[in-house]
Amino acid sequence: MKKFAQDFKKFITKGNVLDLAVAVIIGGAFGKIISSLVNHIIMPVVSLVAGKQSFEDIKTVLRPADEVAGITENAIYWGLFIQNVVDFLIIAFVIFMIIRTFARMNEMAEKAKNKLREDELKAKAEAEKLALEEEAKKPKPPTVEELLGDIKALLEKKVS
Repeated sequence: MKKFAQDFKKFITKGNVLDLAVAVIIGGAFGKIISSLVNHIIMPVVSLVAGKQSFEDIKTVLRPADEVAGITENAIYWGLFIQNVVDFLIIAFVIFMIIRTFARMNEMAEKAKNKLREDELKAKAEAEKLALEEEAKKPKPPTVEELLGDIKALLEKKVS
């Protein structure tokens, strides 16, 4: 779990171009679903716990509205900001899980390729070893020197 958290932290703080591209595509695809999850399921529960009617309406008013003077309200909507942060974290987490899954699948595929290469090399070495053993079992034809020696021996027998 600790490595998982470290990988997720590294992913959020430092990503490569592929990670970013995947994040943009997946983020766009899941954006509406995640926003709906946050807006319609998670944040209403948080609002209930916080004792507010709507979490996105939680704000700090810097300057109240004055309709007579034509001044509109100026406020920091930190509830909406927190809602968007939750939105982002969920999307980032989903993207992280997808990329991590692909990385593990690639790692497994690479291990399988390496194992296959090792098996092929072992099989080839075994085949070469068997071929050499078979070659060693075959009778070797006599060398020229051996033949000349045999002829010489035969001639000496006939002469004597």
